[in-house]
Amino acid sequence: MSAFLTDYQLNFWERILQPAFIATIQMVVITTIVGTILGFLIAVILLVSNVNGIHPNKYVYGFVSFIVNVIRSFPFLILMIFLLPFTKFVAGTSIGVKAAVVPLIVSASAFIGKLIENAMQEVDGGLIEAMKSFGITETQVVFRVMLSEALPAIISGIILATISILGATAMAGVMGAGGIGSVAVTYGYQKFNNVVMTLTAGILVVFVQLIDSVGRWVYRKMK
Repeated sequence: MSAFLTDYQLNFWERILQPAFIATIQMVVITTIVGTILGFLIAVILLVSNVNGIHPNKYVYGFVSFIVNVIRSFPFLILMIFLLPFTKFVAGTSIGVKAAVVPLIVSASAFIGKLIENAMQEVDGGLIEAMKSFGITETQVVFRVMLSEALPAIISGIILATISILGATAMAGVMGAGGIGSVAVTYGYQKFNNVVMTLTAGILVVFVQLIDSVGRWVYRKMK
């Protein structure tokens, strides 16, 4: 009997849990990287075009800010459903990791963009004016002064966003994205299997602790 249980557990890990584990990592890593890049571009546009920016433009700022706020106002599951036609157009499918990454990136980009914008806006204006007096260009103000000074806060924000992305991947599993969330619903909740539910919850907790620990270590190094 014990041998049967061991074989069953190994089979469950190799056939179900391991692929779900890998899928979750893929979704988190891809979304965090692409979302950070797009979020940084959004933040730069908002910083440059706002009323106190380098090139104030209320129309550009208003449009980008409106789109970002609309995306942030949607709960993630509703956003996934709303973006299904767009997801199918971009990814060629509406299920699986490839499909889940599209709404995850859209959501993460808006969230990270606002985090980066807020962090860079907190940079001391006196420091910016002092650096301008040395004749540095407007581009250097953004990348060498504001970005450099705000980097620890940006790193902290990205870690917070990564943990939120992990939670979103679990919700995406309900919609057929795969990953740990899908295992929790299909093999735990729907089959009333408390062991699987506890195991998947434990994996997510470990994920969060690892992300948080790495984030705090990086933050201390950047201070």
